[in-house]
Amino acid sequence: MANTADYLIKLAIADDHKIFRDGIKMALSGKENLKMLWEAEDGKDLLHKMTIKKPDVLLMDIRMPEIDGINAIELLRKEYEDVKIIVLTMYDDQQMISKMMEMGANAYLTKTTDPEEIYNAILTCMNDDFYFNDLVNRAVMGKLMQRKNVRQHYGNTPVVHFNEKELKILKLLSEDKTTEEISKIIFLSPRTIETIRQNMKMKVNAKTIGGLLMYGMRNKLID
Repeated sequence: MANTADYLIKLAIADDHKIFRDGIKMALSGKENLKMLWEAEDGKDLLHKMTIKKPDVLLMDIRMPEIDGINAIELLRKEYEDVKIIVLTMYDDQQMISKMMEMGANAYLTKTTDPEEIYNAILTCMNDDFYFNDLVNRAVMGKLMQRKNVRQHYGNTPVVHFNEKELKILKLLSEDKTTEEISKIIFLSPRTIETIRQNMKMKVNAKTIGGLLMYGMRNKLID
C-alpha cells in the first residue's frame, strides 16, 4: 500500500474490558484514515463478528473469556491470513511475545503503549506487514541467546536446510514482496512460488508467513 494516509483503514478491537475498548476508540477517533467497524467482548464474539465484517486491522487482547487470544489467533490465521493482528495486552513476557508473533501476530504492544505508537503500529503493519518494537526485538534476541546456550551445552541441534532458491524467496518475503513480484524477479510462476512457500512453512513447522519470517530472523537467514 503506497500511502496509508489516503486509505481508510477498517479497525476492530477485541477485549473483555469495555472501559479499555472505549479508551482506545477515543484515543484513535481523531485519525481520519481510521474507521472502527466493531468491538468484541470475548474470543467467541470476535470470531462471530469476523464472519460478518472483516477488518483490515484487529487489535486483540490475549486474556479473554470463552476463547482466549492464543486460541483465537490460531483459528483466525486459518481463515484470515491477510488481516493484520496487533496484540494489545498487559503481558510483556518474552516467551509469550515470541509465541504470538510465531503464531501470526503482526505486532505486539502492551496496554501502557502511547496512542500515537498504536497508530504508528497500525500504519506500519498496513505498509510493511510487521511492526517491530523494543518488546519484539528483545524477545527475538532472547530466543537467539536461548538457542546459542542450548548449542553450547548440548551441541548443535539440527537446522532446517533451505536451498538457494528458497533463501532468495525468504529474503524477498522479508522485503514485503508479493507473490507476483517474486515470480517476476526469479522467473517462476506464481503457483510455483506459492508451492515453495508452503513447503518452507512445513519445513520449519510455521503456520503463517510471520512464523516463517520469525524463524529466518532467529536463525540469521534474513536481517
